Amino acid sequence: MSNLSKEQTEEHIKETAKNIFFVQGRFNATTQQIAEEAGVNRTLINYYFRSRNKLIEIIFEEAVSLERNKSQSLLNKGLSFKENIAHFIEANLESNLKYPYLQTFIVSQLNKKEFTFKKRAHDQKIADYFYKIYEAEIKAGNIENIEANQFLFNLISLLSFPNAVRPLLRTNMGISEKEYDRLISERKEIILNLLFKK
Repeated sequence: MSNLSKEQTEEHIKETAKNIFFVQGRFNATTQQIAEEAGVNRTLINYYFRSRNKLIEIIFEEAVSLERNKSQSLLNKGLSFKENIAHFIEANLESNLKYPYLQTFIVSQLNKKEFTFKKRAHDQKIADYFYKIYEAEIKAGNIENIEANQFLFNLISLLSFPNAVRPLLRTNMGISEKEYDRLISERKEIILNLLFKK
């Protein structure tokens, strides 16, 4: 660690904390535990981030940004609605494999009411485009005639639930992390077949 620059050390601490929260799911990790895993002195975390809460705030903003980036795939006007949804599913599955506890981390922080998920104008643009195309898909008979928000509930549930309850399902099913990751990675076609008419 002594060979790293100030910026590299700061980034290393942040990446270590992200690994602890997003990959390992240890949301209550202390400053000392983060420092030990990063191989730095605890005082360095306070030096770079002022406090554990400030570090978590920075990581929370990055987590929200990662979530928002996944929605970009819904705005590709050169693709069909189903193709856009397929890209959205791929982006989510890829993120779920890399950061299994990312969404759970965001929800846990929102439940504490320490941070807020502020809606931006760009978020509304994506939502407006989705709802407009969704209505056209119903008229074309490509999807069941259900409310757009119910479609989104189904989509997000099918993507997020297996990750949210990962430790419970893995234990009950008696399978390894590797096997669970394989099942997650194969969900794209299963989800598409459930959401769209043949």
